[in-house]
Amino acid sequence: MRPVIGVLGNILIMEGGILPGIERAYVNYDYIDAIIKVGGVPYIVPMNLEEEIIAKQISLLDGLILSGGFDVNPLLYGEQPSKHQDYTYPEIDEFYLKSINFALDKNIPILGICKGMQMLNVALGGSLYQDISQVEGSYIKHVQSAKRSTPTHSVSFNKGSKLYKIFGEKTFINSYHHQCVKKLGQGLMAVAFSDDNIVEAIELEGKDFVVGVQWHPEMMVQNPKSNMIKLFEEFIKFAGRE
Repeated sequence: MRPVIGVLGNILIMEGGILPGIERAYVNYDYIDAIIKVGGVPYIVPMNLEEEIIAKQISLLDGLILSGGFDVNPLLYGEQPSKHQDYTYPEIDEFYLKSINFALDKNIPILGICKGMQMLNVALGGSLYQDISQVEGSYIKHVQSAKRSTPTHSVSFNKGSKLYKIFGEKTFINSYHHQCVKKLGQGLMAVAFSDDNIVEAIELEGKDFVVGVQWHPEMMVQNPKSNMIKLFEEFIKFAGRE
């Protein structure tokens, strides 16, 4: 049986056209493509705030991908919005938090991507830098000006981590984020860093596979020179366990 992999949906607010302002539920197709490539069944989980519905949605899954999206509401980790804060959508953040909690309770494998990694950290009591400019010594361009499948900087992995076993000591990634992990949430370990010491990946102790990455591996799968398919292969392996 192919494991069912849910991808948390986002909201696209339409501009112009005949229905300006209408909100559409969506995920980027790169997530769907990556899941299919490794033998999974993709399932889009639409945003809503009904706990009973969210619990049912999560119960249908063998694995959960926390997709990227808008900035995280800083009030969730006890901070006022800084001048660097971009658009937030608090209802989406609430949906993420509820989905994460249900998935953790059911021991469902989780892969958090970009904002998804940040929300995993916040869900477990961590905090974020609202902009990388707040991190002393940061010098790498973390919002790249290149095709989305193109790696633009390296990351190094801690020995003994799940990601080290997948990628080895170092790999190259794409980069589309201006926020990053500050304080780690309970039970989380920082397992990958950029050369300017930004946390690029986290793992949750005591769980088979609860991993967050700050880059967008799903966008790199289409690049024949990329090794990112290995991350999804490992994720699907845990999702397929009985």
